[in-house]
Amino acid sequence: MGDKFCKNEQNEYFSAMRAKYFLLIIVFFGSVCNAQDKIPYRIFDKKGKKTSYEKLLKASAKTDVVLFGEHHNNSIVHWLQLEFTKDLSLRKDLVLGAEMLEADNQQQLNRYLKGEIEQETLDSVARLWPNYGTDYKPLVDFAKSKKIPFIATNIPRRFASMVFKKGFEALESLSDEEKTWMAPLPIRYDANLPGYVKMMKEMEGHGGANLPKAQAVKDATMAYWIAKNRKENTVFIHYNGTYHSDNYDGIYWYLKKESPSLKIISIATVSQNNISKLETEHYNKADFILVVDEDVTKTR
Repeated sequence: MGDKFCKNEQNEYFSAMRAKYFLLIIVFFGSVCNAQDKIPYRIFDKKGKKTSYEKLLKASAKTDVVLFGEHHNNSIVHWLQLEFTKDLSLRKDLVLGAEMLEADNQQQLNRYLKGEIEQETLDSVARLWPNYGTDYKPLVDFAKSKKIPFIATNIPRRFASMVFKKGFEALESLSDEEKTWMAPLPIRYDANLPGYVKMMKEMEGHGGANLPKAQAVKDATMAYWIAKNRKENTVFIHYNGTYHSDNYDGIYWYLKKESPSLKIISIATVSQNNISKLETEHYNKADFILVVDEDVTKTR
C-alpha cells in the first residue's frame, strides 16, 4: 500500500515537472519568435515614450487639425497614412488636404472627385508628382469614394520659385486671380524660426536669404488653405513633408498665428537603424513621432 502511494506521488511529481518544462519550452520559443518578428515602424510621444496607434487615433479624433508629416518616398508612411485616414473616418467627419497638390489645380481635382473626369485627364491637366499614382492617388480615391473634400493646399511651384529668386516682393507682380491661389500678401515671416534657421545652416548659405522665404510662402499658403477649408466638428488631415511641420514650426506656426485656440496634432516621421528607442535628437519634434526602419523600401 505504501509502495503504491509512493509510486502515485512520483507519477504526480513527474507529471507536474513535465507540464512545467513544457510551459517553459512554449514561453522560450514564443520569446524567440517574438524576437524574430520584423516590425517596420514604432510610434513614440514627444518625450520619447513608446505609444500606440490606438492612442494616436484617439487623440486625433479630439483635435481640429492633424499635420501628418511624411518622408515623400517612404512606402510604410504612405500605407500608414491611408490606414490612419480610413480608421479616423469611422470616428469623425474629415476634410483632407495635401502639399502634393497645388491650389490652382483645385478645380480639376474637384472635377475628378465628382467623377466628371477620369484619372487620365487629371494627369494631363494637373501638375501631379511623379509618385502620385502609388502614394497619393489612394488617398484621393478614398476621398472620392466617401465624398470627402480634398484640398490642394500648396502654392503653385512657379510662385515659390519667384520668391526664391527675388524675394516676397516678386509676388506683388501677380494678377489678382493668381494671388487667390496663395496666402494673402504680405506674407508674415520670421527668419528666426528654427526650421528656417536650420535650412540656412544645412545649405551653408547657398541660395541666400530667399531660400527659407520660399519655404515660408509654402508653409503660409498650406496653413491658409487648411484654415479656410476647415469645418466645425471635423478633423482636417493634412499630408506634408515632415519638415513643413516639425518642431511645431512651419505650417503649425502659421496656423497658430491665425487661430491660437486651434487644436492641432502633429506627426513627425524619422528614419532610424534601431526603431526600438527614439533617438534623443528627435524628442519634442511633434506630438507623435513615427519611427521607420531605415531599410524600408523607397517608392521613387
